[in-house]
Amino acid sequence: MDVKTDVLIIGSGIAALQAARILAEHFQVQIVTKSSITMSSSYRAQGGIAAVTSQEDHPTFHIADTLTAGEYHHERMNVEVLIEDGTKIIRDFLKEGFPVDRQADGAPALGLEGAHSYRRILHAGGDRTGQIMINYLLNQLPPTININCFETAFELLLNTTGECVGVLTKGMNRTKRYLAHHVILASGGAGALYTCTSNYETNTGDGIALAYRAGAAISDMEFMQFHPSLLWSNGEAKGLVSEAVRGAGGIFVDAQRQPIMKGLHAHLDLAPRHITAFALFNKRAAGQETFIDISNIEHFEAKFPAIAQLCHDNQIDIQNGLIPVVPGSHFLMGGVIANNMGRTTISNLYAIGEVACTGVHGANRLASNSLLEGITFGQRMAQFIIKAGCKQNNFSIDVKHHRQPLPLLFTKDQLRQTMMHTLGIVRNPVNMEQFIQQLPSLNTLLQVDLGGLNRQELELYMMHIVATLMVHAAITRTETRGAHIRSDQPQNRTKWANRWIIFQQGQMKVRNSLYEYHQARGNAQAIF
Repeated sequence: MDVKTDVLIIGSGIAALQAARILAEHFQVQIVTKSSITMSSSYRAQGGIAAVTSQEDHPTFHIADTLTAGEYHHERMNVEVLIEDGTKIIRDFLKEGFPVDRQADGAPALGLEGAHSYRRILHAGGDRTGQIMINYLLNQLPPTININCFETAFELLLNTTGECVGVLTKGMNRTKRYLAHHVILASGGAGALYTCTSNYETNTGDGIALAYRAGAAISDMEFMQFHPSLLWSNGEAKGLVSEAVRGAGGIFVDAQRQPIMKGLHAHLDLAPRHITAFALFNKRAAGQETFIDISNIEHFEAKFPAIAQLCHDNQIDIQNGLIPVVPGSHFLMGGVIANNMGRTTISNLYAIGEVACTGVHGANRLASNSLLEGITFGQRMAQFIIKAGCKQNNFSIDVKHHRQPLPLLFTKDQLRQTMMHTLGIVRNPVNMEQFIQQLPSLNTLLQVDLGGLNRQELELYMMHIVATLMVHAAITRTETRGAHIRSDQPQNRTKWANRWIIFQQGQMKVRNSLYEYHQARGNAQAIF
């Protein structure tokens, strides 16, 4: 079945919906999502949106905090675009009536989170910011937009001149072919490659795998952020306990209610996430349980209704003031290389949100910059596409003759457990090298014929591509930087400052810049 449209969006999070509502005023838009429209990391986001809205704050301070948290592994220009444009966009949202939580005097109630130097976190519905934002955007979508749920995108289509003109998807009972002038990846991250995660099970990095298979450049795959506080119940992570809880006065403690972070960092429990997550990891590795003590937070259930309900659903009694927590995978800083207009290295293919790598998050994302990223780059990309128009006239597909069967793969549970053990918070080269030997090579995976696979097999296949990219990047960067902690190299190394590990068309290179046009010819070092 063929579906022809002007713009195709893969994903349904905040970046996708922000772009869709703007583009739909000018073009026919189709949205494809692998689950329901609200099953996205954006919808689950509790922490809020970081933006400068107070007189004492300033975009330069927000930029500085972003660079510090990410250990200066950034594209500086894109960080400035994120903060400065994002500030204007959020202020416009407030003027339009987006329902943020407010103080008694009517001013926005601004929260504080880890590594922020000022109170600048906007919330809606307490800890339901993402849910309210998604519903706000969904209510603004015109009825002309077609939303196609429970379809897995598995192959990007390129025309005979190498431009992206569509995608193949597999639904419950059939395969569909979408053809479009512009194809947008907004499919989210890859946290669900780990057993302990804040993400939905559907967040398996599909968009990254799609783009890599099509020949797009990928970077920063070694940098997976681990959130320090996932609710822990009956031996499993059950969901996120927002960093806003610590901003409101919660502290990390052990079973004897002794503070864990005391003396480890100047800002204690509001340290950057890799510091707090590592501290909790070490406690748990020593056999100790870890908690957030909320006894100093008045009216906790009113301030954090979603977290209170999550605790209740998992038989956690918050009346004693302790919420059991563990670190877990949360946000992938890497992804499909895109500029601040969303353009990738393949013409007419765009990437926005967590699936994209624009260099704005560095080696460790600043808390609550993710929703800001989706809104900001979703709008900028939409404005670019509106100016570009729909001018594609070559929809002749360059058919790739992939003939290899699916190689022997890990089961989903095996892969997630191995990722947690090998590419968790602390990593060592022996385990990573063993993992590489157990995985099919990237070249082998690129040759697989996907036509006869079902949705579960397609997801597992794409998970293996993403896992392979991640482990190769992690073993190549022989240092600790941001979210990437190496047991054999516990410090930053000067030789790795401003170095980017790039994957494209079966090769991996180390470059001095995220973008090829900055790269002097001959400086790229081929790894294999």
